[in-house]
Amino acid sequence: MVQKIVINNCYGGFGLSELAINRLKELGYPTDEAGNINYYDIPRDDSLLVRVVEELGDLANDSYARLKIVEIPDDTEWVIKEYDGNEWVAEKHRTWE
Repeated sequence: MVQKIVINNCYGGFGLSELAINRLKELGYPTDEAGNINYYDIPRDDSLLVRVVEELGDLANDSYARLKIVEIPDDTEWVIKEYDGNEWVAEKHRTWE
């Protein structure tokens, strides 16, 4: 089995189009008191987020995003790393500073 994780695959940053946000609302994703969704708070492995990106493809992208779904083994502890908005999934390790 695999986990699906949504990342941004270009420089710029993760972002969802209005169409994608509206689709999340249609699917029942929780909104705040004003009826808004802050996409920065959506877990990247959220099944509804993955579904919307799979359904809409490039139409899910905000103007500075190119969203991609990465599949990793189920038992992997992961974290999203990024450089200038270009993201990748890395296996979680211990670090100290």
